[in-house]
Amino acid sequence: MAGFVTTKVESLYLHVPFCAQKCAYCAFYSEPSGGDLINRYVAALIRELELVADDLKPRTIFFGGGTPSLLNLRQWEQVLRTLERLNLLGAEEFTVECNPATVSADKARLLRDFGVNRISMGVQSLDEALLDRLGRIHTRDMVFKSFDILRRAGFENLNLDLMFAIPGQTMEIWRATLAEALALGSEHLSSYEVIYEDDTPLFTQMKAGEFDVDEDLACDMYEQLVEQTTEAGFQQYEVANFARGSKPKESTVQSPQSVPRYNLTVDFRPGTADVPRFACRHNVNYWRGGSFYGLGPSATGYVRGIRTKNWSNTQLYCEQLEKGKRAIESREELPPLKRAGETAAFGLRMNVGWQFEEFERVTKFDLRNEWSHEMEQLTARGWAARDAQRFQLTSQGLRFADSAAELFLR
Repeated sequence: MAGFVTTKVESLYLHVPFCAQKCAYCAFYSEPSGGDLINRYVAALIRELELVADDLKPRTIFFGGGTPSLLNLRQWEQVLRTLERLNLLGAEEFTVECNPATVSADKARLLRDFGVNRISMGVQSLDEALLDRLGRIHTRDMVFKSFDILRRAGFENLNLDLMFAIPGQTMEIWRATLAEALALGSEHLSSYEVIYEDDTPLFTQMKAGEFDVDEDLACDMYEQLVEQTTEAGFQQYEVANFARGSKPKESTVQSPQSVPRYNLTVDFRPGTADVPRFACRHNVNYWRGGSFYGLGPSATGYVRGIRTKNWSNTQLYCEQLEKGKRAIESREELPPLKRAGETAAFGLRMNVGWQFEEFERVTKFDLRNEWSHEMEQLTARGWAARDAQRFQLTSQGLRFADSAAELFLR
């Protein structure tokens, strides 16, 4: 395709659509698990991997969901051995999302042996009542137990996911959750405000008047998040993401008992932006407008200017792959200016914003020409700052990054 250098795609996302039960806030495509359907899905995913493998040389791999850790040992081994057979292992960063209730020592060792070197654990809260309110299947004790299992398996890059502004969550509970989570000593922390999306139980409860949304409290909780993570040695590099620049002095990492099959030393080259060492490189690629393949039901991909979306139906997904073809519901080739606007919007979620030269190199558009008015508008509002080299959101602007980003969409 004109305008693109034909090089292999370096980022791979795989969606595992199964959960033990649907969480009250979740609007992602997922469904309660079933043995036969999961086996069928694994076979279809393997077929989809085979169809795109020749165009892949992954530096980052990310298994998201759903609950990827719900797959059993045999199913995981099938997928991992396929990646091995197709020469897709050895990524610098290989992430798998886990629920604390579905982590086991055997599963952790298997993932580690095949080159997985980053685990993202969906904690959400350490308050039992709030976990129940969210519909989570794990307990707070499971979080600490699973964290220990992962460390014992040799994982040196762990992320914890937390949520704030949960109905019934007080500032006191939020401070305590942050303190306990940070005390674990993970390398990364992600924290998201509850979003009330259509067709979720929480949205229905809110509309029925079962609770009120307190925007002022949500803002205060976000400020508390930034304050406590900074004090704990984390660096905010994106609206909801915080990472360490180095290992904690009192690391709890223990050496694995067996020698891993693949080299798990990550090359933390800075890439397109200055980010802390333990930043999620896979997500940074999204925010900087990079290409990636998205496999699995409902997964989106973006390769050489073309966005694809797979069917959000596991049955249909499997049927298509069983016929030997990709399960793509839609394809869209974005006009260059629209593509550049989306890249600008996503990139502004990062603290570093955009260097003007970098943005022009990535998109072939000059931010100062195409979006001069929008930059002035945000700067006048106190949401952004600009100098001769760079445009970036302020701390206040990051709190309202979604609203700021909308101005750049064409």
